[in-house]
Amino acid sequence: MWNINERFRKTAIDSLAALGFSVGSTRGVVRAEKYGCGVEFRIASDSQYQITIIPTVMLRGQFTRLWDAGYQKFLLTDDGHKVPAMAHHLANLRKFNEELRTALGVPTYYNESLGSVSQISVYDRVKGRPGAVPDETVGVHGTGSGH
Repeated sequence: MWNINERFRKTAIDSLAALGFSVGSTRGVVRAEKYGCGVEFRIASDSQYQITIIPTVMLRGQFTRLWDAGYQKFLLTDDGHKVPAMAHHLANLRKFNEELRTALGVPTYYNESLGSVSQISVYDRVKGRPGAVPDETVGVHGTGSGH
């Protein structure tokens, strides 16, 4: 997982576009996207950039959170929807993460490349405990399709 406290120089952020990332900037907030994934940086008081939204899959222009429900991984949007995370989502996220780390000079460690790291893990199936009904625990609502 990313070290959220790490800071990056403007030149490192500016170099992302030359490496094939789609980069947009508005009032000190930079969003970089590639392979259907994205990351957000904000300028800090020391004029360096800090990650405020870690690399994640983008859905309909929104950042998602990866949720491990025990039986399936899902992508959660801020408006409360969930979408099953497919193999191509996770493969693209891994590729995006590796290219972003390389571009920014952040080392990649072996144990981090073994699989997808979920931002949320709630899958306790004991009745009456938090997590017994996973959707309620993470605040998602139904879409009518059973997912």
